[in-house]
Amino acid sequence: MATTKRDYYEVLGVERTCTPDELKRSYRKLAMQYHPDRNNGDKGAEERFKEIGEAYSVLSDPDKRQRYDAFGHAATGQPDFGNFSFDSAFDLFDMFFGGTARRRGGTGPQRGADLRMNIDVTFEEAVFGATRTIEVPRATQCEECSGSGARTGTGATQCATCQGTGQLRRTMQSIFGQVTNVSTCPRCQGEGRVIEDPCPRCRGQGRVEGKHTVEVNIPAGVDDDVTLRLTGEGETGPRGGAQGDLYIGFRVKPHPQLVRHGTDIVYELPISVPQAVLGDTITVPTVSGEHDVQIPAGTQPGKQIKLHGLGVPHVRSGRRGDQICIVRVVVPSHLDRHEREVYEQLGGREGKPAEVKRGFFDSLRDALRG
Repeated sequence: MATTKRDYYEVLGVERTCTPDELKRSYRKLAMQYHPDRNNGDKGAEERFKEIGEAYSVLSDPDKRQRYDAFGHAATGQPDFGNFSFDSAFDLFDMFFGGTARRRGGTGPQRGADLRMNIDVTFEEAVFGATRTIEVPRATQCEECSGSGARTGTGATQCATCQGTGQLRRTMQSIFGQVTNVSTCPRCQGEGRVIEDPCPRCRGQGRVEGKHTVEVNIPAGVDDDVTLRLTGEGETGPRGGAQGDLYIGFRVKPHPQLVRHGTDIVYELPISVPQAVLGDTITVPTVSGEHDVQIPAGTQPGKQIKLHGLGVPHVRSGRRGDQICIVRVVVPSHLDRHEREVYEQLGGREGKPAEVKRGFFDSLRDALRG
């Protein structure tokens, strides 16, 4: 039987917007808790340990994390838990031997943090799309040092501790055999260079707090569960590091008369008893303006009347759903003398229930199920 993988963020107990440091702290805590040597051969703990390691191996890599955020497990190419290799969890050795273990080589400035913002949109903007200009608080490049982090006229020098590699390598014996632990150089923090005379404005970071204006094109059909990624609109990385990404979420305001269900829109259409009996043409609201609806004679409560193509566009395909009008017959609670006489002439007081083939709520459930 195939194994259904849990969301990696859920596995590590962190939010999707967590920082690399928060991710690492949570991983270390869980890996220590479920390490096989601490659980006396408990198979459940062993599987949990493998699951934690697999999740961290993806989320700790910025490129893999971006692909996972966009496409989920389909983008990771990760094996099932049973095929998990302890080699993919080198950071675990940090907890036993110190340092900051890294599997990937290379030096250079760190990438900037990803940011997330939520935008309030109207029901109509969610249906048809819109353009919105927003102001994003974020770290931006320091103009005084042009992002280098060094005082004007000076520059960074090669780190003498790691000889510019950004890494320190140590070979040691562990419970898994001989292991080469590659850790980040503590002096240059993995950049391979150090700044002896930092910029006074940004204090060597190469960036300062600021605000940035971003134009957001809201696609037609967005809903509360849609997240839009704007590449390179996140924070500037320290000392010339690449830009992070900006994730935009949406909060759709409710419509006073229309209710969205997927790509369909549901409208409760109230009609009077004479309209239900004799039929009528009624003007109803839609997101595209008012629309005439033909009510056939003898219409029963709960009848569904579809207005094709007047629903919400699918956010990817663009195909619009329908508007479903659910008929509700409004029975008057008060009658004047003349109205009462008319109803008495119609009769129908037979001392037994009228035959009803289908109820209103059955039809409503069918409409919501699509």
